[in-house]
Formats: sequence, structure tokens, C-alpha cells
Amino acid sequence: MANLNILAADKCRWDGVALGEVMIRFDPGDVPFERARTCRVWHGGGETNVAEGLAYCFGLRATVLTALVDDGFGRNIANQLREAGVDTGHILWFAPGGKGKYATDRKGTLMNGINATFAGKGVVPSKTEYYRAHTPVREVGAADYELDRLFGREGVRWAHTGGIYSVLSPKTAETAIAYLKKAGEHGALRSSDLNYRANVEPDKERARKINRQIVPHVDFLVGNQTDFDDALGYTAEKAEGAAFEQWLESYAGLLRRVAKDYPNLKLIGTQLRGAHSADRIDWGAVLYDVAEDKLYQAAVRRNVEIADRTGGGDSFVSGVVAALLKGKGPQDAVEWGAAHGILVQETPGDTTMVTQAMVEAEVVRARKGGGVVALR
Repeated sequence: MANLNILAADKCRWDGVALGEVMIRFDPGDVPFERARTCRVWHGGGETNVAEGLAYCFGLRATVLTALVDDGFGRNIANQLREAGVDTGHILWFAPGGKGKYATDRKGTLMNGINATFAGKGVVPSKTEYYRAHTPVREVGAADYELDRLFGREGVRWAHTGGIYSVLSPKTAETAIAYLKKAGEHGALRSSDLNYRANVEPDKERARKINRQIVPHVDFLVGNQTDFDDALGYTAEKAEGAAFEQWLESYAGLLRRVAKDYPNLKLIGTQLRGAHSADRIDWGAVLYDVAEDKLYQAAVRRNVEIADRTGGGDSFVSGVVAALLKGKGPQDAVEWGAAHGILVQETPGDTTMVTQAMVEAEVVRARKGGGVVALR
């Protein structure tokens, strides 16, 4: 497989770090938000979800780089991160009293990101509404995070970020690039999820311009066929509705083109989701080893009922990264990624509520094609 040169665990304080935005989430359960009167409170962010998967599910040492307003919403997010085992010592806190280097007023000029997400049911689709235009993470840059201390003195084995965070503002784009460069200088492996969202950046050309500066500093790139078009400008034969094998052939050809243009890449992968309804999907994953020119495929799960699709892709990433950090090969890595991704979709919220033992059991179950039994 690709020579990853993973730093030794005893030489680093952190197994994984994620740079990104994190929001509080209001979840109305089975009631559309327009008619909701009560909500559950979760949190999530495309990048920080990966760190939480590493910490809670796989028992690795993870921290996050983000910024929050120091109010009830911000402290709720931080408490949820700590409950999952994620270190919060690198969070930049903005005081709402208007004083200090990181400060804002009490009127919401800067505010913690909020989303309201209804998971959907049957033919009623899931729906997310965002309030993230004035989050503090948009206002801080690489110098604020003391990257030399993080990667140099503390030490990091794996650094992750993604395409949602990088397009939030000019500063986040610059910070993502500087972060990945600094991680590479100190030997950390680096991953980025293209994860294009039109609601965050409707201008595809701007997203492409930013991602073309990011990808040269990445070892593991995550993206499906649509992401590579929207976020990088690679077009490929569309295979919607085609047989899985036909789609896979088209996707593999696309990955070879990307790898040729970006020789720094070692791994490229994605989760595969085919929706029958809002709560019933087909699910799998693939991982392309550039050095071997080989596509590894996880067991495909057919017609699986889920509770909440949010965070499945991020959980795929954390499963792959965790497997590689624990010395597994690419076949085990893609299986862990697929298993973690489907399990997280079986529980509410954006982030993981499962254990490594459950991931390993799901890999065995899926490979055998067996059913599910009660644990008593």
C-alpha cells in the first residue's frame, strides 16, 4: 500500500486534530421543524465530527481548532465535545463583553453557528436550515491557532479539515492552506473532505479556486463524483441509476485523473449512499491506493433503515483514519470507514455514539451478509 510514514504515537501528544466550524443543532425529532415545540440539542461540524469519531469511538487522542462565542450555546458545544473525549484546549473563545483580543458584543454581531435539522421520514426528505453567516471561526487566522506549537512542540499524527470550513470566508481559506502546509512540515498526515455545499458557497468557481490550492497539501482526499465536479471541476460520465459496477468503473477512472494531476495524493476515497427514502439507504465505501493503483471496496449494505443521515460521511473518514493510525491496511480501513458510517446513521445527531467493538462487529456481519441479533 501507499507509504504513509505515520508518526509514532509516543512522539506526539495528539493522534488527530481537526480544523473547522462547529455548530449547535436543534433536532425536532419526528416533527417537521415548522410544527415543532420541543427539540433535542446536539452539535456538529463536517470537520470536527471527524475528531469526535477518533476520540469517542476509537479511543484516540483528538483536539479541535475552532472558535466560539463564550455564551450558553458555546459552552454547550464545548461540554458535548468533552463528553465525547475531545480536548477543547485549542478553542478560541470570544468574550461577549466587547473587551479583549477575541471579543464581540451582546447583540449577536458574532454568534455561534446554529442549524435546525429534521431527519426526514419515508418520502419526506431531511431538511437543514443554517444560521452561520457571522460565526467567530470566520474571523480568525492561522496565527491565532499557534500552529508551530501544535505541530512542532506538541506533535500531531493526523490533521484534518474540509471544504465546508475553507469556503466560509477569505480567512478560513487562507487558514486551511497554512494549517495543511504546517502539518506537512512537521510530518503529520493530512486529509481533507471536498464536501461541497451550495448553501455555503453557491459560487462553484470560488470553491474550485480554493480547493485547487488545498489539494496539493493533502495525503488523503475524500469526495464523491459530484464533489470532484463541484469542488474541483473534474467532469466524469454520470452513472446515476446505473449498476454499481458501472459507477465504480467511472469513479475509478476519475480518481486516476485526479491522482495524476496531484501526485502528492496517497489515498482517495468516499462513502457510497443510495437513498430509497429519507430513512432507507444502500451504503458502501471505496478507498483508492494511488501507489498500488488499486481500489479497495467495503461490503455493500442494501436497503438499510437509518435514523439520521447527518454525519455518515464524516464518520467514514474517521473510521478510515483510525484504522490507519492503528496499523491496519487499506482493506480494513475502508471496512472500518463504511461500518462506522452506517452505525452513526443508526443513531440520532451528527456525531458518533458507537464503539470500536461495534464497528468491528459490523464489519464481520456485513462481510457475512448476516442479520442482526439482540444483545442480552
